[in-house]
Amino acid sequence: MTCPPRILVLPPRLTASARTLRATALRRGLRIVEATASAVPEGLGSPGWAGWPEGAKWPEGEGPDGSPGYTQGTRGAGSAESTGCTGSDGHAVHLHAGPSFADVVAPALGIALLEAPADWLARLPRALTQRDVRAMTIGEAYRLRRPAFVKSPNDKSISALVYADGSRLPGPDAVDPATVVLVSDVMTFAVEYRLHLLDGAVHAAGQYAEAGRLRLGPPDGEALAFGQDVLAAAGETLPSAIVVDVGRDDEGRWAVIEANAAWASGCYSADPDRALETVLRAAGPATALSPHDRDFVR
Repeated sequence: MTCPPRILVLPPRLTASARTLRATALRRGLRIVEATASAVPEGLGSPGWAGWPEGAKWPEGEGPDGSPGYTQGTRGAGSAESTGCTGSDGHAVHLHAGPSFADVVAPALGIALLEAPADWLARLPRALTQRDVRAMTIGEAYRLRRPAFVKSPNDKSISALVYADGSRLPGPDAVDPATVVLVSDVMTFAVEYRLHLLDGAVHAAGQYAEAGRLRLGPPDGEALAFGQDVLAAAGETLPSAIVVDVGRDDEGRWAVIEANAAWASGCYSADPDRALETVLRAAGPATALSPHDRDFVR
């Protein structure tokens, strides 16, 4: 049986990295579905979704078929890329987007979004972080009386910054005090790398920063080796597809910086084909989830 090509759903505004993955997906025969800015708040049944393949069905009867102003059609050519037909029409739907867009679209399309547990970084051994990292509510973090690096575990709701103390964090009028944040000692990295992890291996990698500034480059052998050390020590605590950022400080110490959802992460200088493969696994049909990955759905 020949399966239809996979579908990759993209948000209204594309980053440079998203454009790279879009071009890679098209070259590999995936169909691209893009939303206009008005489509997301108005819902999946509204005009503004372009590229949905003719005959493909939206879950539970939702979708733009017959909607005024909707443009049907397909994008991309070449052989279909598929790991097996999914759904009554055979289309497997995937997504690459930020959390706000993904949280609206993924449930309606039957997409399971994989991410690391909120406290994953805090549970790593000190040998892998080289600093104290704790998961706590932002209400607890208000009591900090020292500089600390504070961020949201899996999205950007709390800006990732060094805060002079807890009083500088967004207040309870802006953030629910029960919101979980990661609080860590301040650590400066000389060079930083993004590792795209797939099925217990470093599948793609590349440098993205040097001395705190964007600087793209090839993967470093030591970074790849450290990534394998992380997987050996904590691979079972991660989904099968995830992005982990690592860095080396001026003293030569390697440390995990953070874990990010692959479906929401830029590929920077990594091999776009291999980065795309990580994205497709990280945001794909819920019906295709492995038993291991069921514990890591957002």
